[in-house]
Amino acid sequence: MAECHPVGFQWVMEAKARGAKIIHVDPRFTRTSAVSHVHAALRAGTDIAFLGGLINYVLENEKDFREYVLAYTNASAILQDGFADTEDLDGLFSGFDKEKRQYDVSSWAYEGVDATPSAGSGEPEQTGEHHHGGEEHRSTARAESYGSGGASVDAKPKTDETLRHPRCVYQVLKRHFSRYTPEVVADVCGMPVEQFAEIAEAITANSGRERTTAWVYSVGWTQHTVGAQYIRAASILQTLLGNIGRPGGGILALRGHASIQGSTDIPTLFNILPGYIPMPHAHQHLDLDGFVAADAGKTGFWGNMRSYVVSLLKAYWGESAQAGNDFRFDYLPRLTGDHGTYATVQKQIEGECKGYFLVGENPAVGSANGKFQRLGLANLDWLVVRDFQLIESATFWKDGPEIETGELATEEIGTEVFFLPAAAHTEKDGSFTNTQRLLQWHHKAVEPPGEARSDLWFYYHLGRLIRERIGDDPRDAPLRDLTWSYPAEGAIAEPRAESVLAEINGHGPRGPLSAYTELKDDGSTSCGCWIYCGVRADGHNHAADRKPGSEQDWVASGWAWAWPANRRILYNRASADPDGKPWSDRKKLLSWDPEQGKWVGPDVPDFEPTKPPDYEPPDGAKAQDALGGRDPFVMQTDGKAWLFVPAGLADGPLPTHYEPFESPVSNALYGVQESPVRQTLDAPSNPYNPARSPVFPYVFTTYRLTEHHTAGGMSRTLPYLSELQPEFFCEVSPALAAERGLEHLGWATIISARTAIEARVLVTERVKPLKVRGRVIHQIGLPYHWGPNGLSRGDAANDLLSVVMDPNVHIQEAKAATCDIRPGRRPRGRDLPALVAEYRTKAEEGKPTDG
Repeated sequence: MAECHPVGFQWVMEAKARGAKIIHVDPRFTRTSAVSHVHAALRAGTDIAFLGGLINYVLENEKDFREYVLAYTNASAILQDGFADTEDLDGLFSGFDKEKRQYDVSSWAYEGVDATPSAGSGEPEQTGEHHHGGEEHRSTARAESYGSGGASVDAKPKTDETLRHPRCVYQVLKRHFSRYTPEVVADVCGMPVEQFAEIAEAITANSGRERTTAWVYSVGWTQHTVGAQYIRAASILQTLLGNIGRPGGGILALRGHASIQGSTDIPTLFNILPGYIPMPHAHQHLDLDGFVAADAGKTGFWGNMRSYVVSLLKAYWGESAQAGNDFRFDYLPRLTGDHGTYATVQKQIEGECKGYFLVGENPAVGSANGKFQRLGLANLDWLVVRDFQLIESATFWKDGPEIETGELATEEIGTEVFFLPAAAHTEKDGSFTNTQRLLQWHHKAVEPPGEARSDLWFYYHLGRLIRERIGDDPRDAPLRDLTWSYPAEGAIAEPRAESVLAEINGHGPRGPLSAYTELKDDGSTSCGCWIYCGVRADGHNHAADRKPGSEQDWVASGWAWAWPANRRILYNRASADPDGKPWSDRKKLLSWDPEQGKWVGPDVPDFEPTKPPDYEPPDGAKAQDALGGRDPFVMQTDGKAWLFVPAGLADGPLPTHYEPFESPVSNALYGVQESPVRQTLDAPSNPYNPARSPVFPYVFTTYRLTEHHTAGGMSRTLPYLSELQPEFFCEVSPALAAERGLEHLGWATIISARTAIEARVLVTERVKPLKVRGRVIHQIGLPYHWGPNGLSRGDAANDLLSVVMDPNVHIQEAKAATCDIRPGRRPRGRDLPALVAEYRTKAEEGKPTDG
């Protein structure tokens, strides 16, 4: 966090100054480690084993916040008799189809209760070589398609408040994590038992009625084949300890740069609509009612999904969207499969995808398997690149690595590249949404130079020109009917960013809406993103609010605006006990005031403000009315935090340690080596290192530096930043340097099945050898910012990576892979692919045969 999020880290330092204990768990010793009380090194890709060990410690020693757990989680829910755990099936859950490599989740349900299929889930379809080597696979958005509330559960389960029933979630959880002992954590992660015990004792001592502990993670937890389950494991731990919905608790996902949170809220992702509404599926959702019925929870605030969707459709198509035409639901695009970035690149290589827009992305450096990316770009008809500089993804056709090796020839590449200069954030108005879900407005400081234009200018005028050129063809009706009128100002006709914010906020019969609870499903309201509704309440841009801290309380509700409803802590009803009284004065946030008949406190209640703690839903109640006064998790259909997920995840109802797809060791916990439902991509340009291969004995992980920014387009062209970090380097321990003959400041060649790259050697004790599974495992650290363009040039670390993905969200495993390293510079020209081919042959010949 200090290295990659230094501005946010100032608050950690302030907390430390006030007595907070800082624990840093990371494969490398970094700037964060240097100011932490504890640095715990672990092997990259083993965090579930570590977190599972902490969960086991909590359960075995009964350190859970029992009143919180009983009242606010599904710990007492009883599972059906057909459920089998990884304990029973040696690493698999019940319902696994070996041929399709996917789960039938029906056996994971509560006793007597069915989970509703999601609106984004499609029937199994043939997806060919894109997934699992031609096996049938459900490639459409499934696990990630339930919106923010998870899968719908039709009824409340049978429960055992004593938590003794062998099939209640609490006992299933306890049994599942029982093998994650301190000794197993040490064996898998390489973390000494004594250090693990110190961490376990520290977080449990700092959690409960009087104290809370926060967890902070970033891409180091997400970029794995089980990345979603990493965060699930942290959620289980924090829920058991009562650290959700309370001040000083929670799980903070650090977003890499502005405005990553905003780009998932109002998505650049293929599988969701604004506000985490799932995309409809081409073969399943023919009308609006069918779509909503498949996904909207009958209880909880997702029970109002029709209002959210109809208001979105009204924002898109305005007067054209009417009840008689299903509010133009048929105009929405439909999912037909996996349309994620890597599936799209595969379609480029196969000739199916002819054109591509790259806006603020540099996949030739920043994405896994850069060669795979560049081969895709080389097979396009046209490519539009909008950036500040001529990045590698714009110049691959003349100076990419494959030109040097002869794998591509400039004269044979038919891609027509259009480079359009982009405006920087200081050169345009708009909002950033940060880790805290906080929308902060930034005002234009200077005009963009020359022909540089903002993203808003580009997309607005591109849409305007397209609309001017289309005819009367019925298939173009969705474009013709779009609401596409924004006030434009100045010599370049820049659209007003606030007018877009106004459309996102939404309007009703009496003007700007103030809250998403005002949205209607009859077409009388429009809203571009329901979770942002209220950011322009009363016509005022609350994202631009800047009340000084000295003039407000610690919640600071007058500084910018947090979605939803300017609420700073989600699920804050859980900060009070079931009767509405604070768990403690020290951690007081919300409480029920019987005299006023409402919830009071410094934060906006994440609960109906006047719903009393003793409210019991009447029979047949729907949406939020069906949640009791003691159900704080209002986006869940049962109002509870889910320790066990009965539906909604592709890879299991509980986090389970699987080895990274490329791992030097076998799985110590189960016979199943890696995630059985991992998403692979079979292509000649995407070969994999065999697991446990002696040819690739070392672990490498990629990371960021403070001095450079992501794929380098914003930093490697700047002299001052380039001077601070002038060359691409690899971090190795003194022991590894001695083992492989590497010299400090000399050159090293790092090889995987994809390619070989060269880097300067940084011999440092910041990366130390770990004892794992009875042997020493060495790890190599590689910053991923470099490429062949700019002032500071070097090979791209991500070229070493393969494309293998989490089945829930299709993110690549970039934080744990294997390689070899040897002294000296890499070969040039055709000798480079020859070296890599030699390594692949050796690896295949020595491939383990035990599966």
